[in-house]
Amino acid sequence: MSAIPVIILETTVATARDSFWRRAVSSGRVRVGGGVLLLIALACIVTLPWTLSPRSGIYYHNLRPQQVRQAPSADSCGNIFGTDRLGRSLVGRCLLGGTISLSVGLAAAGISVVLGLAVGLVAGYRGGWIDALLMRSVDILYGLPYVLLIILFKIALDDPLTKWLGSSRAANLVVLFLAIGLVSWLTMARVVRGQVLSLRSQPFVEAARAAGLSETGIFLRHLLPNLVGPIVVYASLTIPQAILQESFLSFLGIGIAPPMPSWGSLASEGLTPALNTVNSQWWMLTFPCVLLAVTLLCLNFLGDGLRDVFDPRRNQAKL
Repeated sequence: MSAIPVIILETTVATARDSFWRRAVSSGRVRVGGGVLLLIALACIVTLPWTLSPRSGIYYHNLRPQQVRQAPSADSCGNIFGTDRLGRSLVGRCLLGGTISLSVGLAAAGISVVLGLAVGLVAGYRGGWIDALLMRSVDILYGLPYVLLIILFKIALDDPLTKWLGSSRAANLVVLFLAIGLVSWLTMARVVRGQVLSLRSQPFVEAARAAGLSETGIFLRHLLPNLVGPIVVYASLTIPQAILQESFLSFLGIGIAPPMPSWGSLASEGLTPALNTVNSQWWMLTFPCVLLAVTLLCLNFLGDGLRDVFDPRRNQAKL
């Protein structure tokens, strides 16, 4: 007889999982946003052997005078976006830049979610002076300009990481991961704290506490599963924010260090030639900005769709 509740529980979990996937597949925002985003990510990853190859000249300062600033052409795959000021293929630079921008966004979002989840859980569940101390710290950090914080992180961590990793380019990426992630967790902490405050007074949490379950057990078995929806939705919306921050910093010249490209640094390189009233090279600005805009739009579409999927009170998302 003891096996019957286990079977019922497994059936309920399987039904909930099937219902989730059914709602996700039926969501137009999830299909469109996730599909286009997957195509962009696969294109960036699959072409890495070509974009990182020394023969391609995409990742290096190789000057090719005969190919400098050529307009887009269908003669070859490498020139469909034209070339930059050094004669490098712009489509290859955009693909490699997309890999770097997406990597920075994912890594920074991961750091943001972990920090925000930890701080929000502790503040919301323990309450009292711990909650007040953590939330006042969040308020103080909110008042500081994030660009200043990122610059301070770069100054403090650049040299130690370069010595430890043995590569200035790898250190530059790690610093951006940490800097953007360490200033992006504040909203996540508030979101998680608010959810925990509403959950900790629920009867199932009181029952678990009365049954003698430890705080760690309550966190892992009761609170965390109920926070999966808000966490996934917020993480999907944090990635475009991190990508946009990296692009903005690279546009200002304090982000990705050349010759490593990102969509922001490519837009910065192409701004002046594109706005030249005498001989405009519009493609140097247009293609990186279009790819960045489409990716951010798809990520926001995906985040909106996941919000609808995880919230049973909403109708199924439609385009």
